[in-house]
Amino acid sequence: MDIKSRRLPSTNDDSYDDNEEIIPPHCHITIRCTREIAGFNGLGDAVRRLDFRSSVRDRRRFHYICALLRLLVAHKGIASLSGSAQKQLLQMVEEVAAHVSDSQQHLNVLRGLALQLQHIVYQENQKCWGKPLGSTNLWQEHVETIKRIQRVANQIEIKEPGPEIRPKLHDLPEECIREIILRIADHRDLEASADAWKIMATLVSEQRIWRELTRFHFNQKQIDSILELNKLKLMTEVKDWKKIYHQLRRTYGLSDDYQFAEILSLCRYCCCLFWPSDGHPCIVDQSPDYKQRLEEAGGQLALTQPVPPAQFLKFFSL
Repeated sequence: MDIKSRRLPSTNDDSYDDNEEIIPPHCHITIRCTREIAGFNGLGDAVRRLDFRSSVRDRRRFHYICALLRLLVAHKGIASLSGSAQKQLLQMVEEVAAHVSDSQQHLNVLRGLALQLQHIVYQENQKCWGKPLGSTNLWQEHVETIKRIQRVANQIEIKEPGPEIRPKLHDLPEECIREIILRIADHRDLEASADAWKIMATLVSEQRIWRELTRFHFNQKQIDSILELNKLKLMTEVKDWKKIYHQLRRTYGLSDDYQFAEILSLCRYCCCLFWPSDGHPCIVDQSPDYKQRLEEAGGQLALTQPVPPAQFLKFFSL
């Protein structure tokens, strides 16, 4: 299969042609090894190829990247990763710190990561045996990077917009505030909003808010099962949707797909990880008759599947 050579644009490259096709971030991985196919998936290489560092500043991908960072830091600690993976992980956390500082948003996410990293450094310093693998100088560089991240996190102060900024949230009518609340997909954010402002507390207590949140996260079959447990036949009979929501959450859990505006996908045709909004160079595009041959052979017909952060890490030996 002949694939045309493509590259990412560079602002320092005068020879770059505007008509040249730009390759989107993607990474081919080995799902399973066989006698014919032997492969190894490197975490550091995947992080670089999927452009995670730049994706931190993409509001659609920010929470996905941070969830992945939390899992990496909490799994076995960065000391268990390769030197390259350690360096890229900390570069991503530094990018998170810079983005939070610039945008004045998601300070709690940054401070959570900073605390996890601080705990890792403390644990490593308490060890009598088994210091981090690799270069001692490299680990000292990591410690300095973690200290810089902590300084940034401690120095950030969320400032209220000036009096000239209009309209403010308090100036909006209840109908607008209700529409904002209806777009919140996390019950913890709803409850925090209720604690922040009396009007929001009144709106969050409305049955419609919790009914829509329930219908967003759970299908009708799941809802019906909980209604049956509460001896209710119809949704119109429900008097406390908040109670129904939490019963459903404890019974079925919440899908990772709903927590992120964009989630990595895996192409089942070419075993390629990619961002759905960018797409990827697929074998189906290069060979139009490949899909037809695969279908005739009874192969996998599902084009893509979402890859939550925990599933992403399972592709690598950590």
